[in-house]
Amino acid sequence: MDLSIEHKTAVVCGSTQGMGLAIAEQLAAQGARVVMVARNQEKLHEVVKILPQPHGQQHQVVVADFSDPAAVKAAIEQHLAAHPEVHILVNNTGGPAPGLAKDAEIAAYQAAFNQHLICNQVLAQATVPAMQQAGYGRIINVISTSVKQPLPNLGVSNTVRGAVASWAKTLANELGQHNITVNNVLPGATETGRLSAIFENKAKKTGQTVAQVIEHEKAIIPMRRFGTPAEFANVVGFLASPAGAYVNGVNIPVDGGRTACL
Repeated sequence: MDLSIEHKTAVVCGSTQGMGLAIAEQLAAQGARVVMVARNQEKLHEVVKILPQPHGQQHQVVVADFSDPAAVKAAIEQHLAAHPEVHILVNNTGGPAPGLAKDAEIAAYQAAFNQHLICNQVLAQATVPAMQQAGYGRIINVISTSVKQPLPNLGVSNTVRGAVASWAKTLANELGQHNITVNNVLPGATETGRLSAIFENKAKKTGQTVAQVIEHEKAIIPMRRFGTPAEFANVVGFLASPAGAYVNGVNIPVDGGRTACL
């Protein structure tokens, strides 16, 4: 099985922490030159130094705030003007705050739509021409198992993630002929800061302790534990590699079997 992505360039968004950082580390370990994208310039320059360099590849950073699609567009275009080669795009950014759909402000939906779908579109439009020229492309979107089964108390997230999933499937149909695949990887309960925030929010709303919430959440996962960012990144690494060449337009849960539907 060919998992090497040596001589490939991967743009990884939201890559200073959690799953984004784990993905950047995984793709770097497989040989890619990684372009880390996030809003915190200081943190970017700090974490880029820890990425593996098995082939001496030089990793880079791009500073962009995903709450501002125009700024993301300007930042990626400036980078590509100097470094036009891209083979892999990993769309990943923080999810909307928890809450019921009926209580969400219109502005919350608009902000989430911009941060996720619009920024994904901006980045895809900027990088797809390079993928077409190279005859190799992978667009991998980190979204949520809510595209298969809406999750309680994540009204805005459920809505926007579904839009991203449909966008990705449409793009997969359009780009497959150019040897560019588009897939969604769906994290379940994974040990990140966002998971902790969700549990704290649930504890406040239900009157439970955080420990009780955690115990309940583990009990509904067939594997009886939470996933790790590295386990999630392994799946992204496969899809980014030549071994994943014929996987296209699908939603892949990485959730320990928690999602109830097929």
